[in-house]
Amino acid sequence: MMIVMGSDHAGIELKKYLREHLLNLGYEVMDVGTYTEDSCNYAEFGIKAAKKVANNEAVYGVVCCGSGIGISIAANKVRGIRCANVFCNEHARLARLHNNANMIAFGARFIEKEQAKEMLDIFLNTEFEGGRHSQRVATLDEYKD
Repeated sequence: MMIVMGSDHAGIELKKYLREHLLNLGYEVMDVGTYTEDSCNYAEFGIKAAKKVANNEAVYGVVCCGSGIGISIAANKVRGIRCANVFCNEHARLARLHNNANMIAFGARFIEKEQAKEMLDIFLNTEFEGGRHSQRVATLDEYKD
């Protein structure tokens, strides 16, 4: 299973840590950048990663920035993306269970690496519940301004 990853300079170390974890679990990983700690625009990398998921080049996306907020907003600009910025295990679980999130965002300045790894595992191992949540997710996917 292919997972795409992206980050800005603030999230690069967490991205690298999570990348190694995913590779050790046997996932294929595509990294769309950034590749240095030089200051950069989180939106560029959130959108790049989201496009890979939206175009079915990856099943899930993992994005990291300082707070997780900016990069998740950027990813959610891409049609068909449901990126959840998570801060606890229950958020990671509900992002998949109720919202069928296809991307997860982490705030590297606010969570520990081990906690992020645990949340990522929960996210990847939780199935969408469907049922009453299906129409809600469809509303998100069908919305056009």
